[in-house]
Amino acid sequence: VQLQASGGGLVQTGGSLGLSCAASGHMLRIGDMGWYRQAPGKARELVASISGVESTRYADSVKGRFTISRDNAKKTVYLQMNGLKPEDTAVYYCVMNIYRGLFDPSRDYWGQGTLVTVSS
Repeated sequence: VQLQASGGGLVQTGGSLGLSCAASGHMLRIGDMGWYRQAPGKARELVASISGVESTRYADSVKGRFTISRDNAKKTVYLQMNGLKPEDTAVYYCVMNIYRGLFDPSRDYWGQGTLVTVSS
């Protein structure tokens, strides 16, 4: 299984960016999906998550500005980021909990990370 994230880049304060992350390879079921981020010198933190029944959860710092969504048919999770701030600058990582079969219990798979830079 591989997760490929895309959509990062440079944007000015107040701007918008959309991230996407697609899974490929053999899998039977995808459970929770999410986005984490890690800023320089800081620990990785949860940004948003979405369950298999599309229940969502957001970090307080992004509530009202970011929206997470998923497309199960495309095995893809999205993160729409509006009203970006310099403190949103970080490497963003996608994660999916994937079940591959009876002899491969569900576990988390991570994407490679995509850099988001917000200039002031």
